[in-house]
Amino acid sequence: MTQFRQVRAPRINLRGSVSVMVQLENGRHLSAKLHQVSITGGMLELTNYVNERTQISVAFQIESGLLQGKAETFFPLRGGTGFMQPFRFTFFAPGTRKTLEREVNSRLPQRAGPSHTLGTRPPSSMLDSF
Repeated sequence: MTQFRQVRAPRINLRGSVSVMVQLENGRHLSAKLHQVSITGGMLELTNYVNERTQISVAFQIESGLLQGKAETFFPLRGGTGFMQPFRFTFFAPGTRKTLEREVNSRLPQRAGPSHTLGTRPPSSMLDSF
């Protein structure tokens, strides 16, 4: 039997520093904070949770530009002042996936070479300073 090792997409922690506009299937808008993001999904902080498997549209601004996509929510977790809502992307606006991939990769720690140490590169954008 062949075993497959599933590798999680690299993710960056934004610690709620990025505001997100969420649109529900019924057209209602919610404000959220983005805590984690990868090219496959992320984690939102919401005042009120969204039901599991709800289709949402998300839009958020990072240094690279406005990112827009569609996502599906997972089971919410109770947080300190609200709910942490995991989601996975299901569709991106044209060019968004590549922009997000560049943004995530630029924030990952650089691999250390023989004469380099981790964390010595200067921040490439405002999100790196967190």
